[in-house]
Amino acid sequence: MWKRHESPESPKPTTTAGDTRQLRVSQQPASGAPAPASGSARLGQSIVVTGKITGSEDLTIEGRVDGTVEIRQHTLVIGQHGTVKAQILAKEVVVLGKVIGNITATSKVEIRENGTVEGDLTSPSVTIAEGATFRGGIEMTRDTAKNAAQ
Repeated sequence: MWKRHESPESPKPTTTAGDTRQLRVSQQPASGAPAPASGSARLGQSIVVTGKITGSEDLTIEGRVDGTVEIRQHTLVIGQHGTVKAQILAKEVVVLGKVIGNITATSKVEIRENGTVEGDLTSPSVTIAEGATFRGGIEMTRDTAKNAAQ
């Protein structure tokens, strides 16, 4: 009998137990950090991850990660606020924050000024900037991609 008028507001999304939406945290790049490319993910300063991170896009970590990080065909940036205690495997790794663990990169590893790495590096190219801290071993090989697959 009566026509009900719907509110012009959009319906609010609800979350169900089977909801598979992903959380994407975005912030402005830290000074000195490369600007995130399209198709990249960012973990903000308040994010803590324990376990294994895998992906097929570039990743910037400003928070804390304990476990393993595998971004095999992409770039991993540890931002100036990032702390990573993990084994890392990526195409390129740029460290502005702190990494405790071994890093294997199929292209290059770059430890920038104020970056800290405690662990072994395996990559065809390694750059350590003045003011960076590094404690570990370096193995520079051309067949890093083969070694990473093992």
